Amino acid sequence: MNLTTENILLVGSLLLFISIIVGKTSYKFGVPTLILFLAIGMLAGSDGIAGIRFNDPKLAQFIGIVSLNFILFSGGLDTNFKAVKPILKEGLMLSTLGVLLTAVTLGTFVWCVTGLTVYESMLLGSIVSSTDAAAVFSILRSKNLALKSNLRPTLELESGSNDPMAYVLTLAFLTLVIHQDQNLWSIIPLFFQQMIFGAVAGFAFGKLSKLIINKIELGFEGLYPVLVIALMFITFSATDFVGGNGFLAIYICAVYLGNQDLIHKGTILKMFDGIAWLMQIVLFLTLGLLVFPSQIIPYMGIGLLISMFLIIVARPISVFLSLMFFKMKLRRRFYISWVGLRGAVPIVFATYPLLAGIDKANVIFNIVFFISVTSVLIQGTTLSILAKWLHVALPEKVKPIAQNDRYILNLPKSEMEEITISPDSFAIDKRIVDLHFPSSAFIVMIKRNNKYVRPVGATVIKANDTLVVLLDNENSLNEVQNVLA
Repeated sequence: MNLTTENILLVGSLLLFISIIVGKTSYKFGVPTLILFLAIGMLAGSDGIAGIRFNDPKLAQFIGIVSLNFILFSGGLDTNFKAVKPILKEGLMLSTLGVLLTAVTLGTFVWCVTGLTVYESMLLGSIVSSTDAAAVFSILRSKNLALKSNLRPTLELESGSNDPMAYVLTLAFLTLVIHQDQNLWSIIPLFFQQMIFGAVAGFAFGKLSKLIINKIELGFEGLYPVLVIALMFITFSATDFVGGNGFLAIYICAVYLGNQDLIHKGTILKMFDGIAWLMQIVLFLTLGLLVFPSQIIPYMGIGLLISMFLIIVARPISVFLSLMFFKMKLRRRFYISWVGLRGAVPIVFATYPLLAGIDKANVIFNIVFFISVTSVLIQGTTLSILAKWLHVALPEKVKPIAQNDRYILNLPKSEMEEITISPDSFAIDKRIVDLHFPSSAFIVMIKRNNKYVRPVGATVIKANDTLVVLLDNENSLNEVQNVLA
């Protein structure tokens, strides 16, 4: 079947519908939804039942980059900086040194067991060197897996922030494969340029985005998520234009925004959560359509060997060396080693050699695809089991609620107070979003002139307003009164 303008919406919507329905029941059998999405794409592809002919790496790469923008941005918005701050150093070491060590260790092994050159082997190692944000976010959240001692923030920080490092290494070794006259030292300036420009641009665009979101008056609540989408793509493309790492920039920008008071923040978070799921499905379906299963079969043996080395040797070595200067129990290091899932990101990165037209591009792509599939199958299906074995999982009854969930869920509080705003209060003529209300309190209603006003971030507090506030406990009342004093 050829995809045309007339049938692409029908085919796409049917595949999306099937993916959602199948994904809903997949965990009853212990199969990660991402593998189901990928399998559906493969069954619909050229070698599958539907026979949809799709062989466009450039389009697949574009879809992959757009999808990763949403996935990383959504993950950044959900990152609680207070939870991440205690393990910030560990997370950054894993996402930089850990990725480099994985790439070098695996690349060396690939060079020893295959006919690839040194630089081609390092290119393959770089492509699969990072844990996949889509896979980690999806599996941890869909399993509702709660972990002890900041393990979950560590894993989510690593997976959300290590794609930029893998991207830089992929571009660097691809350059060395194409330009044989260059040496390894020539790529070092590229690394520092990408990472420094990306970090600075991400923080700068984060502050600018907050200012725009809170100051602009759009009039319609539904336009604010659209505004954030525009700011997200501006951040990525502008950073990439000046030579920085766009993936790093949007993740930092999103982490900053996710920890600020924003107008209609709940709406923005809900929308990005839904679109992130949509992008994961679209991404895996597209990559499933792109691959030819018949071409993977000859590489299954070497692919399994490389994949097992990555899981059992390369990943643990990189984790233990990266964390050697930090105090952490051995079983927690083992668990971090195991949660090194490879998913869609390596497959997207593997399209770069295809588009560059290097000799072994198809070999690299097929091996990378096999590694990603086996990683999600082997590691993704055993995360809960291993967490219990290693005693790093929290019991069901003490699972914590994420900080940003208060913007999404109507959580019950233990106290309710009515607070009248005095004429000399600091809060008068200020918007709720500018008051920086404590996370332990929530304004549910405002009584004004014998009428009730539904509060949103842009609502301006007036003298003699009566705020109906839900509180976590009595201590929260003191925090609220300090804000309103």
